[in-house]
Amino acid sequence: MLDYVALGILIFVGLVLFYGIIIIHDIPYEIAMKRNHPHQDAIHVAGWISLFTLHVIWPFLWIWATLYRADRGWGFKLETELDSRVTEQQSQLEQLHSQVAQLQQQIELLHQPQPLQAQPPQQEQ
Repeated sequence: MLDYVALGILIFVGLVLFYGIIIIHDIPYEIAMKRNHPHQDAIHVAGWISLFTLHVIWPFLWIWATLYRADRGWGFKLETELDSRVTEQQSQLEQLHSQVAQLQQQIELLHQPQPLQAQPPQQEQ
């Protein structure tokens, strides 16, 4: 009787380990699916391959799956922020140039000699 209990426990532990390893190796794929990763199929296949490579590539799959986020892509949003800032500053610079040009025109108009208005001759009394 004790032999059957031990055999049952051994089979149970073996099944738990077998399915546990499969579930653990699907974690990067689950992360990729949740993040809508563009390479989620490749991550899933690589997870199965990592079972045969003694789990050497599994940590790299985890990193690969967590690098991508739908809101910021691969994490290089800084460049797009800089591009938007540069274009904003360029437009502000163009506005300043146009304002300076308008002010220079106004100054030139003020410094132009005003034509003398002919004064009526004064009559002597």
